[in-house]
Amino acid sequence: MKKASIFTNVSLGLLVIGSISACKQGASTTAATSPATTTAAAPSSDKESIVYINSDTLSKNYAYVKDMDKRLTTKSDAAKADLQAKGEAFQREVVDYQKNAQTMPADQRQTTEQRLEREKQELETYQQNASAEVQDDQQKEMVKLYDKISEFVKQYAKQKGYKLVLTYSKNNTSMLYGDASLDVTADVVKQLNDAYTKENSK
Repeated sequence: MKKASIFTNVSLGLLVIGSISACKQGASTTAATSPATTTAAAPSSDKESIVYINSDTLSKNYAYVKDMDKRLTTKSDAAKADLQAKGEAFQREVVDYQKNAQTMPADQRQTTEQRLEREKQELETYQQNASAEVQDDQQKEMVKLYDKISEFVKQYAKQKGYKLVLTYSKNNTSMLYGDASLDVTADVVKQLNDAYTKENSK
């Protein structure tokens, strides 16, 4: 079973007029043509109507994403440890049976083999259910993240007068170039983190 932190190794996708696809990628920290720390230049008097967010930088520096990743990793690790313990216990039963099979009466061997087969099937079902539960938790967390960022960006765009907000990611080549003056990542990350800190202080 993969650790939950692996699951977040994706990128926040395209965001158009306040809609954003949220995923986590921890590798890249640079925008198409500007450093991750670039602060958006003040819009000109006629105001830029299109800006972009470096989703790699956002996912790396947004505290909510880091906490989400920790929660999912903890759940995934616990499920993995539980499954491993059950698997090892079953394996010990199999080894014990193999050691004693030659001295067992035929009916006892048959009964034991049937029991072990049932336990094997139960273990496989348990593994599938545990994996599905972890994936369900991941999906729910991603929906929460999507809603959180989407709602913020809608309000942010309205406040700034932006008509279109795009995202850039190494894994999403739909945007190949963006002037540094259109990069609002630093401001967005700061405001998201400020809001998240305020939420946690309540």
